[in-house]
Amino acid sequence: MERVRDLSELPKAHLHLHFTGSMRPATLLELADKYGVRLPEALTEALVGGEPPRLRATDERGWFRFQRLYDAARSCLREPEDIRRLVREAAEEDLKDGSGWLEIQVDPTSYAPRLGGLIPAMEVILDAVDEASWETGLGMRVLVAANRMKHPLDARTLARLAVRYRDRGVVGFGLSNDERRGMARDFDRAFAIAREGGLLAAPHGGELTGPASVRDCLDDLRATRVGHGVRAAEDERLMRRLADRGVTCEVCPASNVALGVYEKPEDVPLRTLFEAGVPMALGADDPLLFGSRLAAQYEIARRHHGFTDEELAELARQSIRASAAPEDVRTKLLSGVDDWLAGPVA
Repeated sequence: MERVRDLSELPKAHLHLHFTGSMRPATLLELADKYGVRLPEALTEALVGGEPPRLRATDERGWFRFQRLYDAARSCLREPEDIRRLVREAAEEDLKDGSGWLEIQVDPTSYAPRLGGLIPAMEVILDAVDEASWETGLGMRVLVAANRMKHPLDARTLARLAVRYRDRGVVGFGLSNDERRGMARDFDRAFAIAREGGLLAAPHGGELTGPASVRDCLDDLRATRVGHGVRAAEDERLMRRLADRGVTCEVCPASNVALGVYEKPEDVPLRTLFEAGVPMALGADDPLLFGSRLAAQYEIARRHHGFTDEELAELARQSIRASAAPEDVRTKLLSGVDDWLAGPVA
Protein backbone atom coordinates (compact mmCIF):
# COMPACT_ATOMS: atom_id res chain seq x y z
CA MET A 1 0.00 0.00 0.00
CA GLU A 2 1.31 3.43 -0.97
CA ARG A 3 2.45 5.56 1.95
CA VAL A 4 0.71 8.93 2.08
CA ARG A 5 0.54 11.95 4.36
CA ASP A 6 -2.23 12.58 6.88
CA LEU A 7 -4.84 14.83 5.26
CA SER A 8 -6.09 16.04 8.62
CA GLU A 9 -2.70 17.71 9.08
CA LEU A 10 -2.74 19.48 5.71
CA PRO A 11 -3.39 23.21 6.35
CA LYS A 12 -6.38 24.40 4.36
CA ALA A 13 -9.20 26.95 4.27
CA HIS A 14 -12.86 25.97 4.49
CA LEU A 15 -14.99 28.26 2.35
CA HIS A 16 -18.25 26.34 1.92
CA LEU A 17 -19.91 25.40 5.19
CA HIS A 18 -23.52 26.24 6.01
CA PHE A 19 -24.45 27.31 9.50
CA THR A 20 -27.10 24.81 10.61
CA GLY A 21 -25.53 22.11 8.44
CA SER A 22 -22.29 22.36 10.40
CA MET A 23 -23.95 20.96 13.54
CA ARG A 24 -22.79 17.75 15.17
CA PRO A 25 -25.46 15.02 15.02
CA ALA A 26 -25.27 14.49 18.79
CA THR A 27 -25.83 18.21 19.36
CA LEU A 28 -28.96 18.20 17.21
CA LEU A 29 -30.36 15.22 19.09
CA GLU A 30 -29.66 16.93 22.43
CA LEU A 31 -31.27 20.19 21.36
CA ALA A 32 -34.31 18.43 19.90
CA ASP A 33 -34.80 16.66 23.23
CA LYS A 34 -34.27 19.91 25.14
CA TYR A 35 -36.95 21.78 23.21
CA GLY A 36 -39.32 18.88 22.60
CA VAL A 37 -38.86 19.05 18.84
CA ARG A 38 -40.02 15.96 16.96
CA LEU A 39 -37.49 15.44 14.20
CA PRO A 40 -38.50 13.65 11.00
CA GLU A 41 -38.12 9.89 11.50
CA ALA A 42 -35.64 9.54 8.65
CA LEU A 43 -33.40 12.20 10.18
CA THR A 44 -33.54 10.72 13.68
CA GLU A 45 -32.73 7.23 12.42
CA ALA A 46 -29.82 8.56 10.41
CA LEU A 47 -28.40 10.57 13.30
CA VAL A 48 -28.69 7.70 15.78
CA GLY A 49 -27.33 5.18 13.30
CA GLY A 50 -24.36 7.32 12.33
CA GLU A 51 -25.24 7.28 8.64
CA PRO A 52 -26.41 10.32 6.65
CA PRO A 53 -30.06 10.28 5.52
CA ARG A 54 -30.71 9.14 1.98
CA LEU A 55 -31.27 12.24 -0.09
CA ARG A 56 -31.73 13.02 -3.74
CA ALA A 57 -32.45 16.60 -4.68
CA THR A 58 -32.26 16.50 -8.47
CA ASP A 59 -36.06 16.83 -8.60
CA GLU A 60 -38.25 19.26 -6.70
CA ARG A 61 -39.72 16.59 -4.45
CA GLY A 62 -36.24 15.52 -3.38
CA TRP A 63 -35.15 19.10 -2.77
CA PHE A 64 -38.27 19.70 -0.68
CA ARG A 65 -37.39 16.67 1.45
CA PHE A 66 -33.84 17.96 1.91
CA GLN A 67 -35.15 21.38 2.94
CA ARG A 68 -37.61 19.78 5.36
CA LEU A 69 -34.78 18.01 7.16
CA TYR A 70 -32.69 21.18 7.19
CA ASP A 71 -35.57 23.28 8.53
CA ALA A 72 -36.21 20.74 11.29
CA ALA A 73 -32.60 21.00 12.38
CA ARG A 74 -32.70 24.80 12.27
CA SER A 75 -35.80 24.86 14.49
CA CYS A 76 -33.66 23.45 17.32
CA LEU A 77 -31.46 26.56 17.44
CA ARG A 78 -33.45 28.83 19.74
CA GLU A 79 -31.17 30.53 22.26
CA PRO A 80 -27.91 32.47 21.98
CA GLU A 81 -26.18 29.62 23.81
CA ASP A 82 -27.30 27.21 21.07
CA ILE A 83 -25.68 29.48 18.50
CA ARG A 84 -22.49 29.74 20.52
CA ARG A 85 -22.35 25.97 20.92
CA LEU A 86 -22.86 25.34 17.21
CA VAL A 87 -20.13 27.78 16.17
CA ARG A 88 -17.66 26.55 18.78
CA GLU A 89 -18.19 22.93 17.78
CA ALA A 90 -17.91 23.78 14.08
CA ALA A 91 -14.56 25.40 14.80
CA GLU A 92 -13.39 22.38 16.80
CA GLU A 93 -14.34 20.01 13.99
CA ASP A 94 -12.56 22.16 11.41
CA LEU A 95 -9.40 22.28 13.47
CA LYS A 96 -9.38 18.48 13.68
CA ASP A 97 -9.49 18.41 9.88
CA GLY A 98 -6.56 20.78 9.42
CA SER A 99 -8.51 23.93 8.68
CA GLY A 100 -6.73 27.14 9.54
CA TRP A 101 -9.46 29.44 8.27
CA LEU A 102 -13.25 29.06 8.16
CA GLU A 103 -15.84 31.21 6.42
CA ILE A 104 -19.21 30.01 7.68
CA GLN A 105 -22.29 30.86 5.63
CA VAL A 106 -25.53 32.00 7.26
CA ASP A 107 -28.87 33.61 6.46
CA PRO A 108 -29.62 35.49 9.69
CA THR A 109 -33.30 35.91 8.79
CA SER A 110 -33.73 32.21 9.54
CA TYR A 111 -32.80 32.76 13.19
CA ALA A 112 -34.20 36.27 13.69
CA PRO A 113 -37.69 35.27 14.95
CA ARG A 114 -36.24 33.44 17.97
CA LEU A 115 -33.35 35.81 18.65
CA GLY A 116 -35.19 39.11 18.84
CA GLY A 117 -34.99 40.31 15.25
CA LEU A 118 -32.59 40.52 12.34
CA ILE A 119 -29.97 42.79 13.89
CA PRO A 120 -29.90 40.98 17.27
CA ALA A 121 -29.57 37.66 15.40
CA MET A 122 -26.67 39.01 13.36
CA GLU A 123 -24.92 40.25 16.48
CA VAL A 124 -25.43 36.96 18.32
CA ILE A 125 -23.91 35.09 15.38
CA LEU A 126 -20.94 37.44 15.04
CA ASP A 127 -20.29 37.42 18.79
CA ALA A 128 -20.33 33.61 18.70
CA VAL A 129 -17.81 33.60 15.85
CA ASP A 130 -15.53 36.00 17.70
CA GLU A 131 -15.75 33.92 20.87
CA ALA A 132 -15.12 30.62 19.10
CA SER A 133 -12.20 32.05 17.16
CA TRP A 134 -10.61 33.36 20.36
CA GLU A 135 -11.19 30.10 22.25
CA THR A 136 -9.96 27.74 19.54
CA GLY A 137 -7.40 29.84 17.66
CA LEU A 138 -9.14 29.17 14.33
CA GLY A 139 -9.50 32.18 12.03
CA MET A 140 -13.22 32.60 11.37
CA ARG A 141 -15.37 34.99 9.39
CA VAL A 142 -18.97 35.08 8.15
CA LEU A 143 -20.52 35.05 4.70
CA VAL A 144 -24.11 36.33 4.73
CA ALA A 145 -26.29 34.48 2.24
CA ALA A 146 -29.62 35.52 0.80
CA ASN A 147 -32.29 32.95 -0.07
CA ARG A 148 -33.16 32.86 -3.77
CA MET A 149 -36.61 31.49 -2.86
CA LYS A 150 -37.44 34.86 -1.32
CA HIS A 151 -38.03 38.25 -2.93
CA PRO A 152 -34.95 40.09 -4.27
CA LEU A 153 -35.81 43.03 -2.01
CA ASP A 154 -35.10 40.77 0.97
CA ALA A 155 -31.69 40.09 -0.53
CA ARG A 156 -30.99 43.82 -0.75
CA THR A 157 -31.85 44.20 2.93
CA LEU A 158 -29.41 41.42 3.77
CA ALA A 159 -26.72 42.91 1.55
CA ARG A 160 -26.97 46.23 3.39
CA LEU A 161 -26.85 44.39 6.71
CA ALA A 162 -23.78 42.46 5.58
CA VAL A 163 -21.99 45.66 4.59
CA ARG A 164 -22.95 47.27 7.89
CA TYR A 165 -21.15 44.48 9.73
CA ARG A 166 -18.12 44.30 7.50
CA ASP A 167 -15.92 45.55 10.31
CA ARG A 168 -17.37 42.93 12.67
CA GLY A 169 -16.35 39.90 10.63
CA VAL A 170 -18.60 39.70 7.56
CA VAL A 171 -16.42 39.12 4.48
CA GLY A 172 -18.81 38.07 1.74
CA PHE A 173 -22.32 37.84 0.35
CA GLY A 174 -23.90 34.73 -1.12
CA LEU A 175 -27.09 33.36 -2.63
CA SER A 176 -28.27 29.89 -1.68
CA ASN A 177 -31.18 27.45 -1.98
CA ASP A 178 -32.60 25.84 -5.11
CA GLU A 179 -30.88 27.44 -8.11
CA ARG A 180 -33.75 26.26 -10.30
CA ARG A 181 -35.79 29.01 -8.65
CA GLY A 182 -35.11 32.71 -8.97
CA MET A 183 -32.97 34.07 -11.78
CA ALA A 184 -29.52 35.28 -10.78
CA ARG A 185 -30.09 38.62 -12.48
CA ASP A 186 -33.01 39.30 -10.13
CA PHE A 187 -30.45 39.62 -7.36
CA ASP A 188 -27.95 41.78 -9.22
CA ARG A 189 -28.70 44.91 -7.18
CA ALA A 190 -28.15 43.08 -3.90
CA PHE A 191 -24.76 41.86 -5.10
CA ALA A 192 -23.88 45.33 -6.33
CA ILE A 193 -24.58 46.68 -2.83
CA ALA A 194 -22.35 43.99 -1.34
CA ARG A 195 -19.51 44.55 -3.80
CA GLU A 196 -19.63 48.31 -3.41
CA GLY A 197 -19.42 47.73 0.34
CA GLY A 198 -16.20 45.77 -0.07
CA LEU A 199 -17.57 42.23 0.24
CA LEU A 200 -16.69 39.31 -2.01
CA ALA A 201 -19.49 37.77 -4.10
CA ALA A 202 -20.02 34.02 -3.68
CA PRO A 203 -23.40 32.88 -5.04
CA HIS A 204 -24.38 29.24 -5.49
CA GLY A 205 -24.49 27.97 -9.06
CA GLY A 206 -23.69 24.98 -11.21
CA GLU A 207 -24.95 22.29 -8.85
CA LEU A 208 -28.58 21.39 -9.52
CA THR A 209 -28.53 23.09 -12.92
CA GLY A 210 -25.86 23.14 -15.59
CA PRO A 211 -23.13 25.47 -16.84
CA ALA A 212 -25.59 28.26 -17.65
CA SER A 213 -26.13 28.95 -13.96
CA VAL A 214 -22.38 29.39 -13.50
CA ARG A 215 -22.28 31.85 -16.39
CA ASP A 216 -25.17 33.73 -14.77
CA CYS A 217 -23.15 34.02 -11.57
CA LEU A 218 -20.28 35.53 -13.54
CA ASP A 219 -22.30 37.77 -15.86
CA ASP A 220 -25.11 38.96 -13.58
CA LEU A 221 -23.55 38.80 -10.11
CA ARG A 222 -19.85 39.25 -10.93
CA ALA A 223 -18.94 36.35 -8.69
CA THR A 224 -15.52 36.19 -7.04
CA ARG A 225 -16.24 32.57 -6.08
CA VAL A 226 -19.02 30.21 -7.10
CA GLY A 227 -20.67 27.98 -4.52
CA HIS A 228 -20.33 24.49 -6.04
CA GLY A 229 -19.81 25.42 -9.71
CA VAL A 230 -19.01 21.80 -10.47
CA ARG A 231 -21.23 21.64 -13.55
CA ALA A 232 -18.87 24.06 -15.27
CA ALA A 233 -16.94 20.91 -16.18
CA GLU A 234 -19.53 20.33 -18.90
CA ASP A 235 -18.39 23.42 -20.83
CA GLU A 236 -14.75 23.81 -21.88
CA ARG A 237 -15.10 27.51 -22.73
CA LEU A 238 -16.62 28.20 -19.33
CA MET A 239 -13.78 26.37 -17.59
CA ARG A 240 -11.26 28.48 -19.50
CA ARG A 241 -13.12 31.59 -18.44
CA LEU A 242 -13.09 30.56 -14.78
CA ALA A 243 -9.40 29.70 -15.01
CA ASP A 244 -8.47 32.93 -16.77
CA ARG A 245 -10.39 35.06 -14.26
CA GLY A 246 -9.22 33.07 -11.26
CA VAL A 247 -12.79 32.48 -10.08
CA THR A 248 -12.76 29.72 -7.48
CA CYS A 249 -15.39 26.98 -7.41
CA GLU A 250 -16.30 25.80 -3.92
CA VAL A 251 -16.65 22.11 -4.78
CA CYS A 252 -18.33 19.78 -2.28
CA PRO A 253 -17.88 16.20 -3.52
CA ALA A 254 -19.73 14.32 -0.77
CA SER A 255 -22.66 16.71 -1.05
CA ASN A 256 -22.79 16.28 -4.82
CA VAL A 257 -23.14 12.52 -4.44
CA ALA A 258 -25.56 12.67 -1.50
CA LEU A 259 -27.92 14.96 -3.42
CA GLY A 260 -27.76 12.88 -6.59
CA VAL A 261 -25.91 15.39 -8.74
CA TYR A 262 -23.48 12.55 -9.43
CA GLU A 263 -24.01 8.86 -8.77
CA LYS A 264 -20.61 8.01 -7.33
CA PRO A 265 -17.63 9.91 -5.87
CA GLU A 266 -15.55 9.08 -8.93
CA ASP A 267 -18.16 10.80 -11.14
CA VAL A 268 -17.55 14.22 -9.56
CA PRO A 269 -15.34 15.99 -12.15
CA LEU A 270 -12.57 17.06 -9.79
CA ARG A 271 -9.83 15.98 -12.17
CA THR A 272 -11.48 17.71 -15.14
CA LEU A 273 -11.71 21.04 -13.31
CA PHE A 274 -8.23 20.73 -11.82
CA GLU A 275 -6.53 19.98 -15.12
CA ALA A 276 -8.43 22.82 -16.79
CA GLY A 277 -6.85 25.20 -14.28
CA VAL A 278 -10.10 26.08 -12.51
CA PRO A 279 -9.26 27.07 -8.91
CA MET A 280 -11.12 24.95 -6.35
CA ALA A 281 -11.80 25.10 -2.64
CA LEU A 282 -13.13 21.79 -1.37
CA GLY A 283 -15.93 22.14 1.17
CA ALA A 284 -18.17 19.98 3.34
CA ASP A 285 -21.39 21.96 2.64
CA ASP A 286 -23.71 20.42 5.29
CA PRO A 287 -21.89 17.64 7.18
CA LEU A 288 -24.89 17.18 9.48
CA LEU A 289 -26.86 15.78 6.54
CA PHE A 290 -24.08 14.51 4.28
CA GLY A 291 -22.02 12.72 6.91
CA SER A 292 -18.49 13.92 6.14
CA ARG A 293 -16.43 16.95 7.03
CA LEU A 294 -13.56 18.80 5.40
CA ALA A 295 -10.68 16.31 5.38
CA ALA A 296 -13.00 13.68 3.91
CA GLN A 297 -13.42 15.81 0.78
CA TYR A 298 -9.65 15.69 0.21
CA GLU A 299 -9.77 11.94 0.82
CA ILE A 300 -12.32 11.64 -2.00
CA ALA A 301 -9.89 13.45 -4.30
CA ARG A 302 -7.11 11.09 -3.24
CA ARG A 303 -9.02 7.81 -3.24
CA HIS A 304 -11.40 8.23 -6.15
CA HIS A 305 -9.50 10.61 -8.43
CA GLY A 306 -5.89 9.67 -7.87
CA PHE A 307 -4.74 13.05 -6.57
CA THR A 308 -1.16 12.88 -5.38
CA ASP A 309 0.01 14.59 -2.20
CA GLU A 310 1.50 17.36 -4.36
CA GLU A 311 -1.86 17.87 -6.08
CA LEU A 312 -3.74 17.79 -2.79
CA ALA A 313 -1.35 20.41 -1.45
CA GLU A 314 -2.16 22.56 -4.47
CA LEU A 315 -5.90 22.19 -3.75
CA ALA A 316 -5.23 23.38 -0.21
CA ARG A 317 -3.25 26.35 -1.55
CA GLN A 318 -6.11 27.25 -3.88
CA SER A 319 -8.54 27.27 -0.95
CA ILE A 320 -6.23 29.55 1.04
CA ARG A 321 -5.67 31.95 -1.86
CA ALA A 322 -9.43 32.21 -2.48
CA SER A 323 -10.20 33.02 1.14
CA ALA A 324 -10.68 36.41 2.73
CA ALA A 325 -7.98 35.65 5.29
CA PRO A 326 -5.54 38.45 6.13
CA GLU A 327 -2.21 38.27 4.35
CA ASP A 328 -0.31 37.12 7.44
CA VAL A 329 -2.74 34.23 7.93
CA ARG A 330 -2.45 33.23 4.28
CA THR A 331 1.33 33.32 4.45
CA LYS A 332 1.35 31.14 7.57
CA LEU A 333 -1.06 28.59 6.07
CA LEU A 334 0.76 28.44 2.74
CA SER A 335 4.02 27.87 4.58
CA GLY A 336 2.29 25.10 6.51
CA VAL A 337 1.28 23.42 3.26
CA ASP A 338 4.94 23.40 2.19
CA ASP A 339 5.93 21.94 5.54
CA TRP A 340 3.27 19.22 5.17
CA LEU A 341 4.68 18.24 1.80
CA ALA A 342 8.22 18.20 3.15
CA GLY A 343 7.21 16.10 6.12
CA PRO A 344 7.15 12.32 6.54
CA VAL A 345 4.54 10.01 5.04
CA ALA A 346 2.54 7.57 7.15
